[in-house]
Amino acid sequence: MIFLVDASVYVFRAYHSMLPDMRDRDGNPVHAVFGFARFLGDLIERVRPAYIAVAFDERRAASYRNRIYPPYKANRERAPADLVAQFECCRELCRHLGVAMFVDPEYEADDLIGTLSCIMRAQGVRAAYITRDKDLAQLMRDGDLFWDFGWRGQFGYHDIERHFGVAPERFADYLALTGDSTDNIPGVPGIGHRTAAILMKAFGSLDELYADLAGVARPTCRHSADSTTGWASGHTSAVRASGSRSCRKRRR
Repeated sequence: MIFLVDASVYVFRAYHSMLPDMRDRDGNPVHAVFGFARFLGDLIERVRPAYIAVAFDERRAASYRNRIYPPYKANRERAPADLVAQFECCRELCRHLGVAMFVDPEYEADDLIGTLSCIMRAQGVRAAYITRDKDLAQLMRDGDLFWDFGWRGQFGYHDIERHFGVAPERFADYLALTGDSTDNIPGVPGIGHRTAAILMKAFGSLDELYADLAGVARPTCRHSADSTTGWASGHTSAVRASGSRSCRKRRR
């Protein structure tokens, strides 16, 4: 099994939970570095992984996601300068520990993790996704783990549907319906998480849903879905493309 770590989750968690007066010899804040180092050390000591990789974000306004949808994450404030510096220190920590570290200005950590899981799955290696980001649930397959280390218990493949209300294979379409306010991505008006989960169980995919809009029980849902076909379909294509493009890119 390969343990794929979504670094941003744990750097941010340490930044906001550790004492901010922890500083290095030059007076620079290092509390996020300390917290991330403790998390990574605890993870390695506990699971003794045969394979492990850590993926970082390097936010760029001109990334391929922004070219698909320019308002993507436009609602987010810029990270504080001291946090940006500590992210670089966390990447340096991984290099000194000999832990495989991945970062790319064009692709986000999600894309890199999806790429690595595709490559390793082709070699018969299962994945443990160390994250709290629900978006990565779509990568889950039988034998994989979804684990917010130090916070929640482990979720297996079948636990995803019980917890989120939708199977991993339908998660991309589910997210296209609900949208994601934290990333500034609108969903279909009038459709929340519960309704989206019900629709995905009934229809299986957006393609099936739009092929039978008359079969959608609630008239308001039917009208909303009909009026936003282009956006939802485009969003789903973007989500699916992120995995396939990055896999092709990384295999070269």
